[in-house]
Amino acid sequence: MNRTLPLALAASALLAACGGPMTIFYRPDAPVSRMQSDTLDCEVKAVNQAPVANQIRQNPPIYFPGNRYCNANGCYSTPGYWMDGGIYSVDVNASLRRRIVYACMANKGYAPQTLPRCSQQIASRVPRQQTLRLPPRIDGACVVRHDDGSWQIVPPQPGTTASSG
Repeated sequence: MNRTLPLALAASALLAACGGPMTIFYRPDAPVSRMQSDTLDCEVKAVNQAPVANQIRQNPPIYFPGNRYCNANGCYSTPGYWMDGGIYSVDVNASLRRRIVYACMANKGYAPQTLPRCSQQIASRVPRQQTLRLPPRIDGACVVRHDDGSWQIVPPQPGTTASSG
């Protein structure tokens, strides 16, 4: 298996732990374990159909012109110089892989949904539990992420806002 997929999954898990909004593939009443296995199946399909294809690229070099200094004794110039523009790599199939995953999940009945992080006020009031089945509706819901990597979708709370800002 390609080593980049586990790294990408680890990076997305790390970003998910940072406290921003969370995007999931949503299908009403689907078990979370099924959604996760369907997502993994689609990611594997995508990496097989559009493998990582890193290309090394280089930014153009940058020229810094010399300076001209003048004083009572006359003028003199310092020479200009070139600086490397930098080398980087890009996976030219990343966008295609993402489209394959989204199409695969759509074929399984899922749609991507972004949920805001619950405010501290909401998170402190709900009993800690893991979402095991996606709710029938998620309009106005927010998400609480737990330290163990699990998460909990919290239905809308009357009179409160979902995002902690």
